[in-house]
Amino acid sequence: MNPYPFLKDNIEYLQRTGNPIFQWLSTRPFNEEMLKTRLYRNDFGLHDWRMDNGKGLFESLPPKGLYGNWLHPEKAGTSATFVVGCNLGYGINHLLTNTPDTHKVMLLEPRSEMLLACLGQTDYRPFFENKKFHLLVPDERFLSEVVRNLDLQFIYGQIHLKSDIPSRQLGPEYARWATWLKNKLENFSLELSTLRHRQDIMVGNEIDNFAKAMRDGSLKSMEGRGAGVGAVILGAGPSLETMAPLLKKKMGHVLYTCALQTIPSLQNLGIKPHLCAAIDYDKSMLKIYERLDPDFVQDVPLVYSTKIDPMVLKRYPGPTLPLWTVGGVGTYVLKERDLVLDAGGNVSVTLSRFLRYCGVSHLLLAGQDYAWINGQSHSGGHHNHTTSETRYPWHQTTRNMDGEEILTTVQYMTAKRELEDDLKQSDFPIFNLYGGGVPIEGTTVVDVDTAYSKGVLASAPGAVESFLRDLNGCRHGTPPLRMEPRSPMWTNSLRNAEKHLSKLFKDLRDNQQKIHEAMNRVELFMKQDPLYAPYLFNEIVDMAGLTKAKASYESKDLGEFKRIAKSMLRKVREIDRKVCLPPSEQAVA
Repeated sequence: MNPYPFLKDNIEYLQRTGNPIFQWLSTRPFNEEMLKTRLYRNDFGLHDWRMDNGKGLFESLPPKGLYGNWLHPEKAGTSATFVVGCNLGYGINHLLTNTPDTHKVMLLEPRSEMLLACLGQTDYRPFFENKKFHLLVPDERFLSEVVRNLDLQFIYGQIHLKSDIPSRQLGPEYARWATWLKNKLENFSLELSTLRHRQDIMVGNEIDNFAKAMRDGSLKSMEGRGAGVGAVILGAGPSLETMAPLLKKKMGHVLYTCALQTIPSLQNLGIKPHLCAAIDYDKSMLKIYERLDPDFVQDVPLVYSTKIDPMVLKRYPGPTLPLWTVGGVGTYVLKERDLVLDAGGNVSVTLSRFLRYCGVSHLLLAGQDYAWINGQSHSGGHHNHTTSETRYPWHQTTRNMDGEEILTTVQYMTAKRELEDDLKQSDFPIFNLYGGGVPIEGTTVVDVDTAYSKGVLASAPGAVESFLRDLNGCRHGTPPLRMEPRSPMWTNSLRNAEKHLSKLFKDLRDNQQKIHEAMNRVELFMKQDPLYAPYLFNEIVDMAGLTKAKASYESKDLGEFKRIAKSMLRKVREIDRKVCLPPSEQAVA
């Protein structure tokens, strides 16, 4: 009798549909002998898998009752569940058969033989076909992209993570992947929460900055211009006060970079950076100018996210260079013409990505603590500098490299993990002047003397000067971008859609399907224009609530549609006034 009756059908389906997991399985070695000898029926009469120690996965953990708490009825139809470890399919099958068809089940199984054993026990083709069941490749980049595509489940449902207890008996990789996924889901939840509430502000700023950014130049030509350059990213952590005096004695010949917010601290400590960067979009950035000496930065280039508050940009006394960032109007419209960077949620991440784009030879971190040290949140001079020892609800504890307990926050740890993920993409060495904060994986800890003696604070002759000349050369106006205003077409289309829906809503009971189809057409129309879509992010998400999160329509849904349409037209007209017209006619923010 075939112990794996469904393996062939499932694998052929995955191959035919080009599922990435098929490619992964094709390149992964697996122990064929295991598939022949490890499957057996245990004392409970259930299929079981014999582990290396001779015991079965379910000898002491019978599946009955083990997966009862995996079901979460609230918002189940718009939710998703990540599962790490499939065993023979008991937990997966419980989810697939006891959740609505629209509930996403996402399986991460790091062992190829276990995935094959699971695929051999159940015909999963119907669940693959209706896009309910998804097999995930154990690859961090692949998984990051999967998480980012679940924005509607985050907003209109819930995301659950289940680490399969029987599978964890097989090896430590199951716990590691579960922890990695937990962190990634937390990071994205925080990012999406920020995006949902701040996207209008960020892209609104970008529209107001558009004309100036066009005049300020382009960073695209900086690709590869950092060859031979050693770079330093100076953070504003408390340890900067200790590191800066040591660095000042042995500055070396490297490119010093920092956040705009860090410059007042650096001036206090006697270090002047070669360039600074700003990405924060809110008005609190204006506090910097209470401490910033205009004469000190008049020749320091500011690489600014086009999403920053226009007043922060207007008040900066030095040269300015625009950085178009993912999620804004440049995401698709400017990707061929300019550098469009995923800035991340932290300036150190932005600088790391920009310097990697420039092709620097190595990187040194300083003042990157992501923690409170000796009661201090930041180095002196920073506008958020506080010295209270009070422990607040948003604090959490972690340990430094000496095993001592230190205070941190969710935001700090999220930023630290994002930096670590980014550093993994670097093909050059990364060093860290560790100052007692949270350890940063992927970096080599050095002190200033070692950094100086080992050449970490050195660059190829003339490399830094050449880099700065090239950077200054970016400050030439790019050719004007000509885009036709499209608000008349949008106005006409949305008014026609509103009239059509108003008629359909007069007979709600019989027109449910037609209403859904009409709403879907509007949603597709909203997404089709790469210039307007970023500013319409919230309206697109709200529209998805009408098309993806509704079991049936009620009369109040027409009012919600009209609200969304009105908001859309207001934004489209704003873009037309500030972006699409020639610079001489553009509205001034």
